[in-house]
Parts: sequence; C-alpha cells; structure tokens
Amino acid sequence: MARMLPVPVTALPRVQDRMTFLYVEHCVVHREDGALTARNDQGTVRVPAASLIAVLLGPGTSVSHQAMCLLGECGTTAVWVGERGVRYYAHGRSLATSTRLLEEQAARVSSPQKRLRVAREMYCMRFHGEDVSGLTMQQLRGREGARVREIYRENSRRTGVPWTRRDYRPDDFEASDPINQALSAAHAALYGVVHGVIVSLGCSPGLGFVHTGHERSFVYDVADLYKAETTIPMAFDVVAEGMEDLTGTTRRRVRDKVFELQVIERAVKDICSLLGAEEQDDLSVNVVSLWDYQRRVVAGGANYSEEDAGGW
Repeated sequence: MARMLPVPVTALPRVQDRMTFLYVEHCVVHREDGALTARNDQGTVRVPAASLIAVLLGPGTSVSHQAMCLLGECGTTAVWVGERGVRYYAHGRSLATSTRLLEEQAARVSSPQKRLRVAREMYCMRFHGEDVSGLTMQQLRGREGARVREIYRENSRRTGVPWTRRDYRPDDFEASDPINQALSAAHAALYGVVHGVIVSLGCSPGLGFVHTGHERSFVYDVADLYKAETTIPMAFDVVAEGMEDLTGTTRRRVRDKVFELQVIERAVKDICSLLGAEEQDDLSVNVVSLWDYQRRVVAGGANYSEEDAGGW
C-alpha cells in the first residue's frame, strides 16, 4: 500500500462537524487509503476516519499500525475501553495544536472564585430558569441531587420501570438490575463521545470544575450536562421495551440520540463558553512561543542573547 501524505489539520473537519462514535469489538481494525476498516467473520465495514470524533476499541480488537497512523493524522480520538464499554483505559491524540483552551481551563480551575463561577454556569446549563448566582458549592450539590433524583423518578413513572437507586458496580456489571446496567452502558458511551470532544479541543480530561481528583473529572462534568435528555430517558426506554441485547441496544441508541440532539456540536459550544473562548477560534495554530513574565509570550525560534540576535 502506497504511503499517503497526511492531511493538514486545517483541512480536516472541525470537531463539531463530525459524527458521534464508532464502537468495535472482536475484530481487526486496519486502513484502506483514507478509510478505517473493521473486519470479522461477517465481513468488512469501511468508515471515513476523518468523519468520526472517537473510535471506542473494545475487547478482542486488534489494531494495525497503519490504522493508528490514520486516526492520528485525522485527529480522531481512539479510546480503548473494556467489555460493554464500561471501562476506560487510554486515548489517542488531540486535533488541536493550540493550548489556548487548556491554559484557560487550568487558570479557571486554579482560582476558587473562577472555578465556582464555572460550576454555577454548568448548573444553569443543566437546569434552566434557576438563579444560582449566590449559591455555594455545597448548596449547588444539594440542589443538583434533588433535581437528579426527580429525573430518575419521572422516567420511572413514564416507562413503568421500577426504580430504587443508582447502583453502579464496575467490577461486577451483571450484579446490577437491568435499568442500572442500561444506565452504566449508556453513560459509558456518552463519556467516550465527550472525552473525544475534550481532547480534540486540546483540553485536559482531568481538570474538572465540579468533579475532581480523577483523570476524567472534566469528562464527567461535561457529560452531566446532557444526561437528563439523553442517556437517562433512553436507558429507561430500552429496559421498558424488554430488549434482549441490552448493552448493545443501549450503545446504538446513545449513538443515535447524540446525533439527533447534536450533542457534539453543543459540547464544543458549551466548553468554549465555559472557558471564555469563541467557538470559531482557530485551535490549529501551530506556533511555539516562549513564556515571559511581563509580556506573557515572546516569539520562539530566536536567540535572545545580546551577542547574537540570530535564530536557531
């Protein structure tokens, strides 16, 4: 196979213009020109790599070096996940070359006042029409807990699926009841999509504003913005319909719901808004500068000694 030159980052589809995610398991992932291929005993599926925001690689998946090169060139995030997608192991590269959003994220996480302001904005995105401008983090958590419990109860009444409490057991998936299994599978798929958006924008998955201390704290923050209208009602619907392939059906429904509600586009817009950036800002600027205490940044690639003003 002839080696294809990588497409410039500026020519690739933007994060918000891409599709949701592709989940594969028990297959061989390779490439054919600009297409990602997944092959098993039933045949081969071809997908344009640059059209995806994330590929979730499940158990029994073998990935070729050429496939990973293609994903890297296209800025498509590869996320290695566990059985049924409920575990996260690793992810690939970012689509962004600029650190503007990352630096703003770090600055806002590091300031208690700015962090609280972002947390309040996140709450307003989830529950419209509430004035939380004077609430502390403790009060926000209490308000959120009450609203989330009511969302579960409302969907239980709507579908007739019994609901007691959220029971998530990552080490024993089968021990949970069907609704908790569906919720776990649905949330895991949503986390994969959101994780892909975050790293594609060049942000840190670990610098959360509400969640903290975990490598995916910011993933949980952003995913929580959309659960009430995506994964929670969809999980109750799947269980109410009595689907045999509970986890597989759940993942496919999440994929369709994410596309229907434009969650990727909204996540890009919401993250940029929370970090004080414009959605149309160019994050593919490939410029290395030098930090300066007074002027913030100065041009890189230059020699600043008085004797020699030339570059490297």
